[in-house]
Amino acid sequence: MSAGPADTVSGGSANAAAPDGRPRRAAVVVASTSAAAGLAEDLTGPAIRDWLRDHGFDTAEPAIVADGEAVGAAVRTALVAGAAVVVTTGGTGVSPSDRTPEEVASLLDQQLPGIVEEIRRRGLASTPMSVITRGVAGFAGDAFVVTLPGSPGGVRDGLAVLEDVLEHLLDQRTGPRPGHGDSRNGAPEPSER
Repeated sequence: MSAGPADTVSGGSANAAAPDGRPRRAAVVVASTSAAAGLAEDLTGPAIRDWLRDHGFDTAEPAIVADGEAVGAAVRTALVAGAAVVVTTGGTGVSPSDRTPEEVASLLDQQLPGIVEEIRRRGLASTPMSVITRGVAGFAGDAFVVTLPGSPGGVRDGLAVLEDVLEHLLDQRTGPRPGHGDSRNGAPEPSER
């Protein structure tokens, strides 16, 4: 079942605000042809949605779409609707229909390959199959977009990586949140050293 921007639900703490003080919005896109057809249950979208809400993002119900071009269309829709963060899950493997990285990469202005490298590295502790995931991460305008694997373990690894860097990334791109000061934890700018 897919949801549109009008189905946004606010949740979690109010720690994710845009520079103007409004809550930041996030979107989750599930790439699964079988879940989109109602033949399989989506196990990863709700976990990502809940994590984003727990981090203060207004987050709609996950949009569940078939693999391929529908993923790119859903991410574009989320970006046009003003999402500050878009997280996809699924479609990052090597089957012929796994096209999420290609669909998302074409939307990015700036890629951040280190994020996906860290997700793969963390996954190796659980499964050697983590090396075959083909993800991308980066910015489309001021919105951060990341493609996570479609497995619950891959999503856990991805969210663990985001836990450490997401707010810093958004602050770097759009400025610190009101009332939260400098996200560098007092570290001097290079020119101040």
